[in-house]
Parts: sequence; structure tokens; C-alpha cells
Amino acid sequence: MLSIFVDDRPDLYGDDAPDSKKYISRMKRLNAFWGKLMLGDVNKAKSNEYVKERGNKGGARRDLEDLRSAITHHADEGLHRGIVKVKLPKKGEPRDGWLTRDMAARLIWVCWRSREIQTVHRGPNKGQKIETEKRPLRHLARFIVIGIYSGTRAGAIASASPIAAIGRSFVDLERGVYYRRRQGQAQTNKRQPPMPIPPRLLAHLRRWHARGIIKRHFVEFNGEPVASVKTAFARAVKLAKLGKGISPHTLRHTAATWLMQNGTEPWQAAGYLGMSVETLLRVYGHHHPDFLADAVEKMTAKPKRRSTATATPHKRSEQTETNVIKLPKKS
Repeated sequence: MLSIFVDDRPDLYGDDAPDSKKYISRMKRLNAFWGKLMLGDVNKAKSNEYVKERGNKGGARRDLEDLRSAITHHADEGLHRGIVKVKLPKKGEPRDGWLTRDMAARLIWVCWRSREIQTVHRGPNKGQKIETEKRPLRHLARFIVIGIYSGTRAGAIASASPIAAIGRSFVDLERGVYYRRRQGQAQTNKRQPPMPIPPRLLAHLRRWHARGIIKRHFVEFNGEPVASVKTAFARAVKLAKLGKGISPHTLRHTAATWLMQNGTEPWQAAGYLGMSVETLLRVYGHHHPDFLADAVEKMTAKPKRRSTATATPHKRSEQTETNVIKLPKKS
């Protein structure tokens, strides 16, 4: 079943597929556990066993989502008729850690100023560590600036290019539009709609391109595109002394938080970030200045004075009826 799914969906692991390495790793883990079992063996107990063996609920849930997709594909192809359900572990609480503007500035400056340190292997200074003129984290500074100002996912930032081509996210520097979904990539549930580029970010992008700082991608290291910035990002966070729990995805949380803090209308913010309004309000809504504002105001406000009319409902009804219908006089 898994092999059929892999063979029929090469778009998920090809060279142009996002996170293809992660997908292949998930397939290998699933095959190691489920490969020798039959569809009838897929049940709640086996799913829980897989979660326990995996040792990571979040990772196990992602793996089992792929298993569920493979089973659905198998059924759609008419290869089985029975209903087979995969028990997924519960989703973890959404993480919304974000950077203040001071933290973001510190992180960017660390990336821009950091120099490579090398150990001397020869001569009288052998064993000493010296700073070189190489700046190994400047590509990460560009990544952070794009991430914070656009709220775009890491994969789309890494593939961002001023040159339109298959497999790249195109940045139209003339019109100021960022087409975040890679050209030729199928639409997924991770929304990546085009977005207008903020003037400040657009000025940076145009300058990097005009001065030849970048060639084909906005995030390049030694002239080559960068597939992942996780290692470099972790180093920068450590140098900036920002603490734990900060990853490249924190930049997306930061963009969403800043939009809410600035009072952005939720529908506009959700469209800009490429997420649903429901998700935006559930995870970031409490940052908005109008969050529960009416409840806060009413909580401390003086009670409104009641109407002076104290008639009972029965009498009030009669009074209203008298005002509307003229009764005949008694003879």
C-alpha cells in the first residue's frame, strides 16, 4: 500500500517538492513499522503502539497523517473497499512564541556583524583562534528580514528569487508582488497566496539585487541557494542570547503578532499571512488591542438605569392594547 502511494505520487518527493527529504524519512519510518502488516491490522491499538515507539507525539501524528493519505489513495484506486481508520494522537497546543522589535534587531545585527573564527594550525600562533573577514551569517540576516516582514514559511523564503523559474518562489521587484508558492508546485493545505511587498522590505530586496549581493536567490551562501537555515539560525540565536524555543518558524509567529498588536483587521492579516481567520484569531487574537475590549469596558461600567415603567407584563400589555385599539363606549 505504501509503495503504491509513493509510486503514484512522485510530486511529493521529487526535486521540486518542498520538504522532500522529510517526506522520504517519514515513508521509511512508516514502512519499517507497517510494511509487514495488513490493512486489517490498522487499528487504534497499533496506532498507539506506533506513537509509543516513535517517542514523539507531534512527529508520530505527522507520520500517521501520511499513512492515512496512503490508505485513502489505496481506496480511491479501488484496491480495497472496507473502512480503515488511523487513530491520530491529539494535536499539541499551538506555539506562538514571538520576538519583540528589540530582539529582532539584535538577532539581525548579530548575523550581519558575526565573523568566522578559525584556528591557526601552523607557526608561532598555532592553536590560537582568530577572527577572519568572512561573514558566515549575512545570508541569514536576509532570511530574517524577509521572514519578519512577510510572515512567509521558511521553505518559500529559501526558494525566493527575483528570476521566475520552475521550483522557485518569484519576487516581482517591478510590481512589488511576492508569489510565495513555487512555480510548478501543486496547491497544498499550507496556504501560500501572493502578497504585496511592504515598501521597506521591497527597498531591501531591490538593493540586494541591484548591488549584486544576491544572484538567483535572496538567501544564498557562497553564491548557492540554501535549503535549510536551522543550524545557522540556532547559532545566531545563541550568539544573540535570546534563550530557548526560538526557531525559523518564530519569524512567522512574530509577523502575525505584530500585525495583531498594530490593530490590523483580522481578514486582512489572515490574507497577508496566508492562513485562515479562524486560526489567526485562535492563536494570535489576544494580541489585538480590541481583544475582548467590549467585555473589559462593560465589566467596570456603571449599570444602566432601568426604565421608570414598573407595570407588570399583564398591565403593560393592556396599556399597549388600549393605545392601539379604541374601545367602544358603554351605552
